[in-house]
Amino acid sequence: MHSVVLCGNSLYNQCMENKKYKSNHNITYSCTYHVVWCPKYRRKVLVGPVAARLKELIVETCTGLSVEIQEMEIMPDHVHLLLDIDPQFGVHKAVKRIKGVSSRVLRQEFKELTTKLPTLWSNSYFVSTVGGAPLEMIQAIHPKPKDLTTPVNAKQSSRKEEHVWLKAKQLHSS
Repeated sequence: MHSVVLCGNSLYNQCMENKKYKSNHNITYSCTYHVVWCPKYRRKVLVGPVAARLKELIVETCTGLSVEIQEMEIMPDHVHLLLDIDPQFGVHKAVKRIKGVSSRVLRQEFKELTTKLPTLWSNSYFVSTVGGAPLEMIQAIHPKPKDLTTPVNAKQSSRKEEHVWLKAKQLHSS
């Protein structure tokens, strides 16, 4: 049985053939989550060296947790991640660890974050399953900006210029 999708059956069939499943000792899975969270009071503090260091910390933490980052976007006032997480570990544990480690290290390294905010992150976050939709299909529906290397600059007015997009391939090659 074929599903009806916005991109057409040929793209869906092509994407499903390339879909990769992961396995641990007792389960085979494909659990991809879209996760978003914000700094406290949605302050625009994730810019310049703070954004670059946050990216490094997220990659390090996810590597340690065996969580695969498919996409990462750091904007001045929020973070988007597309993560593959073992269902036995759980998305809540992964997000809690990523936010905890990044908050502690960033506040130690950037003292201005301790004076502007009582805590770096808000208590809440958004999470949504990607479902059976392959990454290629999601990217076809929500295309990225053309320039993936533009650094974050707080003075830029365009929202497209304010964010940093990373592909999973770029993360592993750095």
